[in-house]
Amino acid sequence: MRTRIGVGIVAVVLVLYIALVAQRAVLLFTSGEAVGIAMGVALVLLPVVAVWALWRELSFGAGAERLGRRLEAEGGLPAEELALRPSGRPVQSEVDALFPAYRDAVEADPGDWRAWYRLGLLYDGAGDRRRARGAIRTAISRERTERRR
Repeated sequence: MRTRIGVGIVAVVLVLYIALVAQRAVLLFTSGEAVGIAMGVALVLLPVVAVWALWRELSFGAGAERLGRRLEAEGGLPAEELALRPSGRPVQSEVDALFPAYRDAVEADPGDWRAWYRLGLLYDGAGDRRRARGAIRTAISRERTERRR
């Protein structure tokens, strides 16, 4: 729940930022000077990129949460409990021992979103956020393809 509140606050602040930047862009456009118009164009592009990034992150979060609930309802979430170091990170040797099974499941059926999601959870547990997000994005894409059939 705290995460959702944090995301909501960041989204509201970003919308406020976009509104303020858009106002400044209009003022620069109406200045009539080449430099002002060029800066106005740049200020219009920044909010467009910000809205795209916000949409991408919110849709990723919603998709990941939806797949997590679905996999939990199916009883398909990983059952392994990893030993944790005092820092809260899992013991790397345990992660390394689990990784081949999860990787093999993805390689055996690359179209299975469940295998990709579980691999993403393992990466996340190991602290590799970049690979975790990549695997979960793949899971979301595969599940979307499955739903369309």
